[in-house]
Amino acid sequence: MQTLDVIVHTISLASGTSLSYELRAADGGALPSFEAGAHIDVHLGPSLVRQYSLCNSPREEGRYLICVRRDDAGRGGSRTLHRDLTVGRRLRISPPRNHFPLVAAGHHVLVAGGIGITPLLSMAEALSARGASFVLHHYTSSAAETPLLERVQTSALGERAVVHHSDQGDTVRAGLPAELRLPEPETAVYVCGPDGFMTHIVAEATAAGWHPGQLHTERFAPAAPPSAEAEAESGDGAKAEVATAFTVRIASTGTGYRVPADRTIAEVLTAHGVEVELSCEQGICGACLTPVLAGEPDHRDEVQTPDERAANDRITLCCSRARTPELLLDL
Repeated sequence: MQTLDVIVHTISLASGTSLSYELRAADGGALPSFEAGAHIDVHLGPSLVRQYSLCNSPREEGRYLICVRRDDAGRGGSRTLHRDLTVGRRLRISPPRNHFPLVAAGHHVLVAGGIGITPLLSMAEALSARGASFVLHHYTSSAAETPLLERVQTSALGERAVVHHSDQGDTVRAGLPAELRLPEPETAVYVCGPDGFMTHIVAEATAAGWHPGQLHTERFAPAAPPSAEAEAESGDGAKAEVATAFTVRIASTGTGYRVPADRTIAEVLTAHGVEVELSCEQGICGACLTPVLAGEPDHRDEVQTPDERAANDRITLCCSRARTPELLLDL
């Protein structure tokens, strides 16, 4: 996997629990350009790689900006950054990847929950630079816990940003933003934040008449697993699917590998020496998306859109499975 050497140029407080990190090339040279919605992998240790959205303007050259909220209940990435990163620290990162790109639309509605502001802030910067029509809604618990609030309020984005604080009774549970109450065919909606927040927004917007293709989401963690009751029985009384064994075959060699019910495709392939690009290993970053030449995937990722899933021509090796006895992979 290609990586870039960067140094931590500055660190600043972004909220009561969030820090902003400015990264620059270690050799003082240029960094690869990126588009709004892109993220990078940050290598924090031999087996600790985390994904963070770039939140600065794509027009800026020579630096990447990420903002990280400390999550003491998380998997350790944010705690490591907050505890160990200092100005001048050298890091390895991936080049930017984008599975959450801006689509062309007459108007954009950006809705963020908490630290979910990071990719949407980059989008707002890009849309503002184009003179495009958009509005940015940011829902947080309080002013003190609003990441990058000062940056939004002191920039041109402030005129198009609406900040909501739950400690003031202004929550998304009280109702959708005004721009989402009636569907508009020329509008694209982007939502990013905690799983429950995103699920609520999408469900309410869909009920209001928005087409699923207009609703774009990105998760920072896999969707919450179904409850035991949901796993035992689906809504129509049919038994829910359980993991079963299947075979993956490598097109370049013709070799097939059995994937047991309790192992992932990625685990099986790497155990047999087949090179697989991995990063988050949760189905949220897209690093392991692999073309499928035959067979039907059972998609369990948070990367692909509904249309991309329906095409059944790519699969995330770290978490997805198969609906057919065999998958032929373009490897």
